[in-house]
Amino acid sequence: MKKTYYAIPKLNIAVLFSALLMLSAAILRVVYFAGLHPSPGEFWLQGALPIAAGLLFAAMLLTDAGDRPYRTAVPVVLGCVFFAVKAAGFSPMHRLFCWGLYLAAAGLYYATVGHGLNKWVFGGLIGCALAYHAVEDAMERRFMTLYTTPLAPGVPGWWHFLAELTVLMIMLALLLATCSMERQSAGGWTPRWGDRNDGRRLRTVNPVWRVSPYIMVTRNTSSNFLHDSMECSALDAYVRRKRQQGLRGFGALHVVLAAYARCVARYPGVNRFISGQRAYSRQEIEIAMNVKPEMTLESVDTVIKLYLQPTDTAEDVYWKLQEKVESIKAAPADDTSFDLLTKALDLIPGPLLLLSMWLLRFLDYFGCLPRALTRLSPFHGSLYITSMASLGIPPIYHHLYDFGNVPVFVSLGKKYRVKELGKGGAVETKRYIDYTFVTDERICDGFYFAAVLRFFRGILQDPSCLDDPVEAVVQDIR
Repeated sequence: MKKTYYAIPKLNIAVLFSALLMLSAAILRVVYFAGLHPSPGEFWLQGALPIAAGLLFAAMLLTDAGDRPYRTAVPVVLGCVFFAVKAAGFSPMHRLFCWGLYLAAAGLYYATVGHGLNKWVFGGLIGCALAYHAVEDAMERRFMTLYTTPLAPGVPGWWHFLAELTVLMIMLALLLATCSMERQSAGGWTPRWGDRNDGRRLRTVNPVWRVSPYIMVTRNTSSNFLHDSMECSALDAYVRRKRQQGLRGFGALHVVLAAYARCVARYPGVNRFISGQRAYSRQEIEIAMNVKPEMTLESVDTVIKLYLQPTDTAEDVYWKLQEKVESIKAAPADDTSFDLLTKALDLIPGPLLLLSMWLLRFLDYFGCLPRALTRLSPFHGSLYITSMASLGIPPIYHHLYDFGNVPVFVSLGKKYRVKELGKGGAVETKRYIDYTFVTDERICDGFYFAAVLRFFRGILQDPSCLDDPVEAVVQDIR
């Protein structure tokens, strides 16, 4: 059964204008209180509260509204509390009306972004509140002396209008953001508190596995190393057949990636990762790999991220990888998204860069890095793979990165020939390929890993199964 919820899947003019209104409202609120001498209670409830709500909502709108929409409920609740407290000096009936209105708005917003209730009901409620405040403000200016009487020595009466303007701006921003929401569907889960934008938190893992990340704190100190070899006759025949079908450049790398996707389809535990001492399940297969645009010593490596699904066939993997490689070749030298990110970091002076990396690690620990950044980062993903075949050397044991959350590193070696005795006693020449796995043992136990590796090896010994659709995709535990 598919679950629904509302989110903002893409940035558009309405979203950007909403964020700009929230930021402007926060700035105006600062300006307003800079001209007054408020009491501590007034400052915190009528100043700090709406300023924090505006800044948080703008930041989350631009980073989390597509992946974790429920997080925007925090600033919305703060804003609703501010509006309700704002009515504390009014008549009892007026106060009761405002508290009911804004508590209903807070609850309805949380229900809408989390469970797909109905954005138009919430949008209509906010629209009514906006109209109510606009009319109320217009009536005050017309019939009262609020805007002509000085608020304090040196502070004109119209200064109060800045505060009312921020109220209208906040409500308009929320209305625009609500109208930009689109109904989303999820096959087995919807984003919840505790999830990351790149993974779902596992809440039913064995207590042993919940404690182990606190004992084995880093990926490097939690690494297991495995080396295996495979006879290549079935793999070579499959590759030749695919090339004859028109898949130019199809090779062992495509087969390995498709086989790994099949492993995730049957054994989803291998697609987990540890971050912030907690276990998460990734919802798609993110593959990172280094690519050389030209096979020369002067050519600088760049990194590509490939996104696979557990249902992908070998041909699906081929076309997705081809699209990525062609985009790298078509891009100007050192002008990929990853290259631009590294250039931007390189512009930061050394001490500040250390501070910046500490901040990135801190945000990553609590799952607060924007999804746009983790999509660019090669250190965040399901698998990092490198092929030594083109370099003509055996596979290496590559360490895992302590920054990020990649739990598996695979290295493929060159093919080599071995003379063996056949069944009839004759000497036969066979070709082998070596590969290594370095894994984070905290994501699942050794028995589980062994089952994954046996299944992986079985696919490589008969790759033709990669042409068939997946019978069923097993879902990870809750």
